[in-house]
Amino acid sequence: MPTLTDLSTIRDLCARYDFALSKGFGQNFIINPGICPRIAEAAGIGPGWGALEVGPGIGVLTEQLCKRADNVVSIEVDKRLPPLLEETMADYDNFKLILNDVLKPVAVCANLPYYITSPILMRLLEEKLPIRNITVMVQKEAAQRLCAAPGTRDAGAISYAVAYYAEPKLLFSVQPGSIYPAPKVTSAV
Repeated sequence: MPTLTDLSTIRDLCARYDFALSKGFGQNFIINPGICPRIAEAAGIGPGWGALEVGPGIGVLTEQLCKRADNVVSIEVDKRLPPLLEETMADYDNFKLILNDVLKPVAVCANLPYYITSPILMRLLEEKLPIRNITVMVQKEAAQRLCAAPGTRDAGAISYAVAYYAEPKLLFSVQPGSIYPAPKVTSAV
């Protein structure tokens, strides 16, 4: 693959894919070959890491992230870029493109591993991501604790934290026989 910071390469890619930079999307492509390696290095990304990139453009920074991280997910709003990125990122099987607006709200939905329920939920709540709602299945006792009203006997630190960020609701229980292998506890959503 030609160097993605080379201006003639960029012009050739843009011409072949009939792509013009959009001021509306704030598109500017990095042409200094030393910048993206420094950004990726400064991020501290290495083996065992994943990377989330917003706005990959033609893949200049993406390529550097792919060289360092186990998985790279890039979110791009411009619907004209996926065919171009298919070419520029063809050598990287650890790259995934999601065509979406990173500022639009999302829903998190999961069957959480019971032993890390609290750390995952707290990370999702504290990061101030554009999450509209979180719907998870957890151990029933954990669900009750997550939904306990502050000041009640069932409330704990996690109850107060969740109540600070959200309006928790216990939706329904899930019996052990509904899961394989069946856990020794009832679950709840």
